[in-house]
Amino acid sequence: MKATEQDKEFMREAIRLANESVKQGGGPFGAVIVKDGEIIAKSSNSVTIDQDPTAHAEVNTIRLACRKLGTHDLSGCVIYTSCEPCPMCLGAIYWSHLSKVFYGNNRNDASAIDFDDDFIYKEIDKPISDRSIPFIPVLKREAKQSFKLWKEKEDKSVY
Repeated sequence: MKATEQDKEFMREAIRLANESVKQGGGPFGAVIVKDGEIIAKSSNSVTIDQDPTAHAEVNTIRLACRKLGTHDLSGCVIYTSCEPCPMCLGAIYWSHLSKVFYGNNRNDASAIDFDDDFIYKEIDKPISDRSIPFIPVLKREAKQSFKLWKEKEDKSVY
């Protein structure tokens, strides 16, 4: 699939946001979400500004788009991001049901400037017992109660 001239314009906006973010003390990442040919949300990385490790450009932009559209489902929307999404952002993209992802830099480019997402990709593939951060199961039977309540709830919003 090739990018159109309009796709390139949306990507230029994501790149502009990334450049502006660096100048304002944020990370070098920007993102734009488009629906029906119009930008509905745009943001940049604000991890250091907000002291929030989840404040990546894609996550910030997804949050804005969901609020604007009044939904958690961004089906039919496209995200343009200045860099290939990290594992967290990739998860957010799939959970929000974005229809397409255009990206500028890739994960190797990010690694070259010390944003090494490869470590997380490798951790995900490891058995839980081999991860660098201990994962310890506790109170599973008690925790199951909320899952039971969810399963039985008739008026839930499935996502």
